[in-house]
Amino acid sequence: MIEYVSGKLDALTPATATVECHGVGFLLNISLNTFSAIQGKAEVRLYVYESIREDAWVLFGFATMQERQLFLQLISVSGVGGNTARTILSAFTPAELCNVILNGDEKMLKTVKGLGSKTSQRIIVELKDKVASLGITPEAVQPGDEPATASFNKQVYDDATEALKALGYSPAPVAKAVKAILKDEPDATVEKVIKRAFKML
Repeated sequence: MIEYVSGKLDALTPATATVECHGVGFLLNISLNTFSAIQGKAEVRLYVYESIREDAWVLFGFATMQERQLFLQLISVSGVGGNTARTILSAFTPAELCNVILNGDEKMLKTVKGLGSKTSQRIIVELKDKVASLGITPEAVQPGDEPATASFNKQVYDDATEALKALGYSPAPVAKAVKAILKDEPDATVEKVIKRAFKML
């Protein structure tokens, strides 16, 4: 069982991070929250969840233990797999997600790709008491209020579309949505573009 991977951040996209540890490169699937937390760092520590199947061994990485705890709670719900849980954790910060669950905000959960009414209801019912015990201070959801940083729009476009496609969205609608967002807000960060795209796709 891998608890965490610590080493040089060799490569980073909004959907994946490659960490070199003693000459071995570990490819980890990450959320936007983790991407934001480790962007620009040379050395990182990511807490790991291993998804082992007959046909694949997939690693998920998290910047904090709290995010990993939320991930584990999410995948314990019937109908929520690893990629869906990662998408949920990309749409909300851990504090926002706790707020959504504690308030029973099914409408907000349903904005996440792959979540219908039944699964959203199960998440709320099954996790309401559990997330309250995680010690995460709930926050109101305020999508898209991250501070803008100087970015080359082509790079933002490439990173955002790559991340959305990795999260399961079709390439054509992704390209259309990201172009529209960057046309409306040319200085938007990758995180902001992706969070706005969640509501359009």
